[in-house]
Formats: sequence, C-alpha cells, structure tokens
Amino acid sequence: MIRRAAAVVLALALNPALLRAQDTVLTVTVQSADIYKGPSTVNPIIGHAARGTALTVTRNLGSWARVAWSDAPDGIGYVHMTMGRLSTGSGSASVSSPMRASSTPVSGPAQVPMPLEPRTPAAAPNRSAVVGQQGGSAISHILGVGGLVGSMSTYGATARQWQHNRLGIQVGVTRDVQTSDAEGRVTAMQVEPGVVYALFDRVRDYVWVRPYVGSALSFRHQTLTPPASVPGDSASDNGVGFRVFGGSEITFATVTRLALSAEVGYRQVPAPFPGFEPHHMTLAIAGHWYIK
Repeated sequence: MIRRAAAVVLALALNPALLRAQDTVLTVTVQSADIYKGPSTVNPIIGHAARGTALTVTRNLGSWARVAWSDAPDGIGYVHMTMGRLSTGSGSASVSSPMRASSTPVSGPAQVPMPLEPRTPAAAPNRSAVVGQQGGSAISHILGVGGLVGSMSTYGATARQWQHNRLGIQVGVTRDVQTSDAEGRVTAMQVEPGVVYALFDRVRDYVWVRPYVGSALSFRHQTLTPPASVPGDSASDNGVGFRVFGGSEITFATVTRLALSAEVGYRQVPAPFPGFEPHHMTLAIAGHWYIK
C-alpha cells in the first residue's frame, strides 16, 4: 500500500498537468462573449472573450459562471452559460501546433513523430436542467410583473421596469380594507404610478441585492359600507395622495428571473370617513417575475 501511494505521488509530481486536469473551464463557442461585472445583463460589460477562449470558472451560479478576468479591478467577471461549453481540463485556450522533426541529428534509431490526434473535449457536466430554467437566454431584469401584500390587508398586482441609468418606473393596483364594528367597512381601490432609483448593486455568489428609493402618486377610490345593524346607504369618495418609500430587491442565482422586494414607506391619502384614517407607515412585500 505504501509503495502504491508513493508511486501515485511520484506520477503526479512528474506530470503537473494532471494536477490541473480537474479545473473547470468555459470554452467560448460564440463569435464574441460579453464579460459582465455581475451575473445579469443589466450590469456593465467589462470585456469580451473571443471564440475558443477558455475561461477558468471559479464558481458556477446556474445560468451564469463567475470566471477569472484579469482586466477587472477585482479580477472577476461573469459570463452567461449559453456563451460557451463547460468542460474539465487544464484551462488552456490555445490549440497545439503539429509536431516537427528536429533538425538536430540524434544518435540511435530515428524516431518518427506520431501524428497528433484531435483531442475530444471532456464531457461537460449535465447542467441542462439548471440552464433550462432560464430558457437558455440571458436575464436582463428590465421588465417584471408580479404581486404584493402589505399592511392594512393590502394586496394587488405590480409591475416594474428598470432603465440602464438606474432609474425605473413602477405601477401598482391594490385593494385594502378597514373594518369597524360600529362604523362598518371601508374598501379602497388605488392605482399608484411611481418612479424608483437604484442606489447600487451588490452582487455575491448566490444573491444579488439592489437597494432603492422611490415615490408614487396614489389615486384612491374609497367606499364606506355601514354595518347591517345601522340603517344607511353606502358612500364613496375619490382622492389623490402620495407615498414615499425605500426598500431592496433581492435576486437569487438559482432563480434569476424572480426578484423579491421588501419596502417601508410613508403614505398620505385623503380620509373622508371619520374613524377610518389610513395608517401613514406602510410595509409591503412584493415579487416580480422578469419576463425580459
């Protein structure tokens, strides 16, 4: 057993290439692959890799690969999996030249160089299921639709669109209800178009965090329904208010189309019915599925 272990160690020492054989590389198969600062096309492009370039993969993020990129300030770049082919190898991007016979005479029988056989790339790990979750396309986080829940029994639908200059627009259509045993129930429907601004992007191996602030107008329609024990008709009122808020959008590397948001805000809207003043402080949790 000891002699066998010693033989293995000696073989590895004499063949250092074997020590690098398990490195994972992404070989570019398109004409030019964009290298991004983060695992999303909304991040800036920091470089390009030509066809045939073998990029050393430092971490697999599902649809994206974190690769070593010397031109980046931190030495790290991100490339989408559809831009290349994963394989296990030494990471060399060059193709070996055909062997030539040496012009220097050598003693002994002449040795005819053996022709080089085309080297078949090592089989890539089966990651089609992971990449397939994104439909084989890069996720840019430009337009997302989804829903939200919040305080005051609020729920509804929301849409958000980001621009490349960190500005974005969003609109929410929500419904909330306030009840009182003595006064009845107030049901409010509101439409809130607004603007958001992303403060920065914090990209990690498994999560992408984007804090933001924003403001919105609140076009609110409220209906008062008196309790059954009190005679009277329903009453309605329309009003306009505003809301300012701040929160953070979180995206996980395993599901890059989905972004979860949590935000707190201050809302000022008309209160036409006594006893049903809306809470000024708001809390909401939203989910957006980015379709492009």
